[in-house]
Amino acid sequence: MNYVILADNQDLSKAGLLFFLNQSKEHSEVVEADSKKELVKRLTEYPDALVILDYTLFDFSGPDDLHIQSERFHQAHWILFSEELSDEFLRTFVLNHSSFSVIFKDCGKEEICSAIELAFKHERFICNHASNQLLRRHQVNDMPDNVLTATEKEILHRLALGKTTKEIAAERFSSVHTITTHRKNIFRKLGVNTVYEATKYALRAGIVDSAEYYI
Repeated sequence: MNYVILADNQDLSKAGLLFFLNQSKEHSEVVEADSKKELVKRLTEYPDALVILDYTLFDFSGPDDLHIQSERFHQAHWILFSEELSDEFLRTFVLNHSSFSVIFKDCGKEEICSAIELAFKHERFICNHASNQLLRRHQVNDMPDNVLTATEKEILHRLALGKTTKEIAAERFSSVHTITTHRKNIFRKLGVNTVYEATKYALRAGIVDSAEYYI
């Protein structure tokens, strides 16, 4: 019996993955996890499971946190299944962790099915989208200073200091939707997935002062 931990909290994505898993030649039992805490609980129960994870939707503090969990549950195989992942993140997990496969939510049926079939055999699969992204020589450190607008820099500054989207919206007399849109644009421009990664850029770029950050 193969166990699959479906770690995604978007109903449409889960429905699609369940369809593909049911089409697989391998017989599997699927359990779900809607948070990092629940994922760890499931891995404790099924340490050699196949984990299909949308990292961007879960409350990991950063790539190092995910690395720690993968080392802790070293018998598991992971499929990272997200809308997008940063270049830095991909380099870290594709180049250094053989237990991680990567597919994106805009991949076709053939790639998704191939990733699942290979993962059951503990073989990795990297989709064309991720492979092409890895070939690009894009580095966050090499970004020009004007990659973000003044408004985006101000919002990133507040995010780096631990402010929530709701708090920033209240301080700027803006809607939560507006701040959420700015946040998505910031992450897209910087090629990052989490506030942790965006904060590292903010510190390097001088958007937030290190003394202010560590207070």
